[in-house]
Amino acid sequence: MEWLSPYSVTGDDISEAEIPLLDDVVPCSVDFKSLPSVRSKSGSWKSATLLIVVHMAERFAYNGISSNLISYFTGALGQSTAANLNAWYGTASLSPILGAFVADSFLGRYRAIIVSSLFYIMGVGFLTLSAALNSLSYSDCKSAGNDTPCSPPPFQKIFFFFSLYLVAFAQGGFKPCVQAFGADQFDNEDEKECKAKRSFFNWWLLFTCLGIIVAILVLSYIQENLSWELGFGIPCIVMCFTLIIFLLGSMTYRFPVNSDQSNPFVRIDLVFLKAAQRNCFPAFTAISHEQEDVGKDVEDAKEILRLVPIMCASLGISIVQAQPSTLFTKQAATMNRHVTSTFQIPAASGITKKPSGISILQRVGTGLFLSIISTVVAAFVEKKRLAIALEYGLIDMPKATIPMSVLWLTPQFLLSGIANVFAMVGLQEFSYDQVPSELKSMGLALYLSILGSWHRV
Repeated sequence: MEWLSPYSVTGDDISEAEIPLLDDVVPCSVDFKSLPSVRSKSGSWKSATLLIVVHMAERFAYNGISSNLISYFTGALGQSTAANLNAWYGTASLSPILGAFVADSFLGRYRAIIVSSLFYIMGVGFLTLSAALNSLSYSDCKSAGNDTPCSPPPFQKIFFFFSLYLVAFAQGGFKPCVQAFGADQFDNEDEKECKAKRSFFNWWLLFTCLGIIVAILVLSYIQENLSWELGFGIPCIVMCFTLIIFLLGSMTYRFPVNSDQSNPFVRIDLVFLKAAQRNCFPAFTAISHEQEDVGKDVEDAKEILRLVPIMCASLGISIVQAQPSTLFTKQAATMNRHVTSTFQIPAASGITKKPSGISILQRVGTGLFLSIISTVVAAFVEKKRLAIALEYGLIDMPKATIPMSVLWLTPQFLLSGIANVFAMVGLQEFSYDQVPSELKSMGLALYLSILGSWHRV
């Protein structure tokens, strides 16, 4: 038996005793053994809940690495700017397109998640090793009494960036596939499951945000106050458990059946190619009756194009959402973060709220508006921070602590988080629903990539 490929079942493959009741069979779906999916034993919340937990754990691991990288770059690595960090964020944001293409064209979502997880574990493991090596080099440098700032050797920097980019590409294959696979567990033809799928995206974001909050609060504190090796090592352990949890649910998953075995990207590209031929060379384009019979392919191409206006309109908010992990974190690092005499808030900490049940366009529009307000508030706070720094003669002392409470950053973090939630739920649901069944991963990948700086969620 071929392993989940080509996801097709014929009458010769199963015995009569194995055929479930027709009203308990999920159309266009098979189980792990390539048999018809039984509604009462597979999919829906049984599988979706497990996948939500898997994604929550992965977001914990990813944000445990990414949310405080600006401090590692400017501290342990001795980087003077955030240019390298922004380049990594950009790669992490665009990599879902590559991951979704491989999943939808070759591997399938299930196997793409497994392969991505393995590379993920390897990348985070290398990252932990790199932090340990950098720590040893820094200790040796300090022991030697060098007057110049200590920086890791070039080879260790190369190894660090290799590890970091391996994580970026791995999460690019993991993130769009696991969400699309989670939504695949609901049958659109069943009214109850169709309604549940609409709630799935709300619960998805809520539990994802819980993972992010824990990562930012706990791991950022560990990285700044204990060690970077432990701060990177915990995400590695979490990703190992994430893969195990995902595999344990294999027998409950539903796998969509692709009745057309051709590559969906090839089919859609042919639609655009034929349209261009007809428009540019009408006299030389010979069209047979068979070539005209591409109605489904044309509809698939139209569904992809429907994503473009909404995604273009959402580009502005992606710029705003880049600020919490760069500007906001650096602002916090210069402020008084002490809650008590012995405990201080990590510079990378923020706040996020859960979404409310409103329409897709209302969510997106509200998110766009609040992102603008967040930027305006951040500008006023930065103006006051610089004024205080100037007043106390600290303007040219980037490592000095300004006598200004970090709580001044609460409004901009809060507004940024709420804007994120409002627009996020609507856009991810829109991106999943408006593409053909064979391209669900790509739909979510386009949404993740166009909103590039929403790398956390």
